[in-house]
Amino acid sequence: MRSKSPEDRLKERQEQSKPLLDAFFAWAKSLRNIAPKSKLGKAINYLIEEEPYLRRYIEDGRLEIDNNRAERSIKPFVIGRKNWLFANTPSGAKASATAFSIIETAKENNLDPYEYLKYVFTKAPNLEESESVDILLPWNAPDCCRSKGTHSTE
Repeated sequence: MRSKSPEDRLKERQEQSKPLLDAFFAWAKSLRNIAPKSKLGKAINYLIEEEPYLRRYIEDGRLEIDNNRAERSIKPFVIGRKNWLFANTPSGAKASATAFSIIETAKENNLDPYEYLKYVFTKAPNLEESESVDILLPWNAPDCCRSKGTHSTE
């Protein structure tokens, strides 16, 4: 499925997954007579509350059905977090999370993280008031930030 275009994935999800999800949520909603404070009742209520978020992947073919790529991208940070002294405060942890998020977003957009950060740190302080910070976003980065073997999609 990952090799298909977003349009094809959306069409297939609408045809195959949507009816299953509709039936599943109809079944879950029919279980409202379960004691709400029981573990099953709490699980069913949680499921129903999360329905809009669980349906997102059938509304946009660009979305993956799972978060495996995101999980893999944070694995090195999870493994190393005990060794990072600068993350021992809430502000340090926030700074780390911000930096890691920027780096992983650069990677997901086929950018060389070092070149992209160099571009952002050079360009950001010199933005004119009339310029939008949108030019700093990964998908607007210049070709010099692209990873080797990739090219601009323009």
